[in-house]
Amino acid sequence: MKTIIVGGVAGGASAAARLRRLDEHAQIIVMERGDYVSFANCGLPYYIGGEITDENHLTLQTPQSFKARFNIDVRVKNEVLKIDPKGKTVTVRDHKTRETYTESYDTLILSPGAEPIKPPIKGVESGRVFTLRNIPDTMKIKAYLDGHSPKSAVVVGGGYIGVEMAENLKNAGLSVTIVELADHLIAPLDFDMAADVHQYVKSRGIGLVLNNGVKAVQETGDHLDVTLDQGSLTADMLILSVGVRPETALAKDCGIHVNERGSIVVSPHMQTNIADIYAVGDAVEVRDYITQKPSFIPLAGPANKQGRIAADNICGLDSRYEGTQGSSVLKIFDMTVATTGINEKTARANGIHYDKTYIYYGSHAAYYPGATNMSVKALWDKTSHKLLGAQIVGFDGVDKRMDVLATAIRFGAKITDLAKLELCYAPPFGSAKDPVNMLGFVGENVVTGKLKQFFWHDVETLPRDGSVTLLDVRTATEVSRGKIDGFMHIPVDSLREHLDQIPKGKPVYVHCHSGLRSYIACRILTGHGYDCYNLAGGWRLYESVMHERTVPEYVCTQCK
Repeated sequence: MKTIIVGGVAGGASAAARLRRLDEHAQIIVMERGDYVSFANCGLPYYIGGEITDENHLTLQTPQSFKARFNIDVRVKNEVLKIDPKGKTVTVRDHKTRETYTESYDTLILSPGAEPIKPPIKGVESGRVFTLRNIPDTMKIKAYLDGHSPKSAVVVGGGYIGVEMAENLKNAGLSVTIVELADHLIAPLDFDMAADVHQYVKSRGIGLVLNNGVKAVQETGDHLDVTLDQGSLTADMLILSVGVRPETALAKDCGIHVNERGSIVVSPHMQTNIADIYAVGDAVEVRDYITQKPSFIPLAGPANKQGRIAADNICGLDSRYEGTQGSSVLKIFDMTVATTGINEKTARANGIHYDKTYIYYGSHAAYYPGATNMSVKALWDKTSHKLLGAQIVGFDGVDKRMDVLATAIRFGAKITDLAKLELCYAPPFGSAKDPVNMLGFVGENVVTGKLKQFFWHDVETLPRDGSVTLLDVRTATEVSRGKIDGFMHIPVDSLREHLDQIPKGKPVYVHCHSGLRSYIACRILTGHGYDCYNLAGGWRLYESVMHERTVPEYVCTQCK
């Protein structure tokens, strides 16, 4: 058996290694048009920022190491120009010798990846404008930083790569502004969870321009003039990070089915519509694990799994890819942002009848030094109670909790099942009631009717005409720092002594700082015959969202 793999990195390299482990005698050829067959593309921003100092650490495998360990023929700087499915051959250009040759195959795996989108903006061909996809891109940016000592940068796009680049350029000493067309950073987050991210990013000195796009870029002397839909910026360099598109012209030209986005359509076995041709990685259409609808979710973890599955099927194993749930984590200075599953926007778009809740809880026991709070949000199906998605913003311990939630979703857990999990506990690592358990407790209370919720987006529409009671149960010190208009104040610890101040027969809407004390207040009130609703996420979440909705647009020193 002879297998040709077009493209290396996550999908192609993992497929090649798996093939060899399954078949010692197979002939395996990897065609990679670039200089590197396997590199740490997720680590590229950290080399630019100086966190990774040795460029050799970015290279995971070389042609020589693949040959020595796996007996795989890796041909870098060899670009596949054409596929002939009938003749089962590929036409290849060797960019080192400039020769073109034909190679036959029994099976073919396509792993061409995705390329950065370059929007039709005037001036983006400037030598001061960069994208980041591979090691040569990285070295080009690093050389510009070292050779020109720029003082400022604009990053266009607030997704994972855009935010990571902003952080690392800031760490490299530049003044940085992110321009994002949407109303918040990190698209998998909902706006309410992104609000904390915005405040933290700005506190670290990064400019943030939301709901705005770039219209044109022009070199003026030694800097760039960046024209926005509203306003303008000046900078010494610009990073384009507005997303990626599947690089599938080669596949399309030979008759392989692609969808409207251009992603290669594959079966669960990673097979295309053409016999003996498979496709993996960022170039393929995946099925969203939650909605079961076609989607485009370019992530390294799924690409590695798909490469393994394609190799399995080539070798006769019935291995299937069951969908991508979008589990991801992001470092922003000291902050960690993690998501899995779907957010509210996706749930609404798919007509899913969902419920949600929030907690704000410590990373480990409060009495052990160094504990920090994390904001956690969960969505679940209102009928089946199955978890649909989760988002966490915090510092220490965020990745650990999100991995638990991602695993729970993969195995079909309900929100109430989280209360049953037995997780590791010691004061330096967690609490006896882990944040994941607490999320389950809250969800269980909602599902069983012990807790009625209202949300930050309901607050402004609550009547202030006396038909309902609005109650703040925080301490007087907390109230002095900020309050919601129209809410009367009775601390939770003195609530029983002041029940005569709360009219009977009217719904009571209660809030505290995080939602915990107000839940206790609701249980007290419910026990005395009141109909009580608790503000999910509490004052802390409400204030964070309202601050981001009302604060004047952040203006950096480069803004005009």
